[in-house]
Amino acid sequence: MVVKVYGPPYASARRVLVCLIEKEVKFEIVPVDILKGENKDPKFLKLQPFGEIPVIEDGDFTLYESRAIIRYYADKYKAQGANLVGNTVEEKGVIEQWLEVEGQNYHPHVNNLVLQLLFSSKLGFPFDMKLVEESEEKLNKVLDIYEERLSKSKYLAGDFFSLADLSHLPFTHYLVNAIGKEYMIRDRVHVSAWWDDISNRPSWKSVLQLAPVTSLKEGIQL
Repeated sequence: MVVKVYGPPYASARRVLVCLIEKEVKFEIVPVDILKGENKDPKFLKLQPFGEIPVIEDGDFTLYESRAIIRYYADKYKAQGANLVGNTVEEKGVIEQWLEVEGQNYHPHVNNLVLQLLFSSKLGFPFDMKLVEESEEKLNKVLDIYEERLSKSKYLAGDFFSLADLSHLPFTHYLVNAIGKEYMIRDRVHVSAWWDDISNRPSWKSVLQLAPVTSLKEGIQL
């Protein structure tokens, strides 16, 4: 059965797409143009009452929230494709720990930077320089912790690639390639090596090829 992934093939939807590729699960993308407000259409709201993307339909099963989706597929197809959830309860616990770190400590600051530096002028909300400065300061502190962690293990949860690393791909891609903050990764030896490793996985390269055209008519590939 082919999984339906609702949403444009960028931002958080990429978290789902790269997981599906890693797990060798067939999928089709159902476009949802958030710039035209299609995510607020009553039909879409029946799938996702908050009007956010992505959403998946797996037969009769519907699920939203990208991190919940990747957990679902990593567990459902544990014996298929890459093992993204570890082999022991302890390994899974550490993966879950770093998934929470990504969602609670890393992503909010990266997201603020991306929204302000990449989208504020395009989506018509006021640019907040103070928020940019505060978010960069906070993200630097988080990345210092990452540098320490990655000096001891190749990946965040240990010496194996997992959901904890995968979840960082979409918005770190923006940080490095779209908003002029590459130095935040490159100035940290171990974080930089980790990023080079995970961003060169064939699955991620395949995801980037799903949206070869630029978005928002601004010459930026999202």
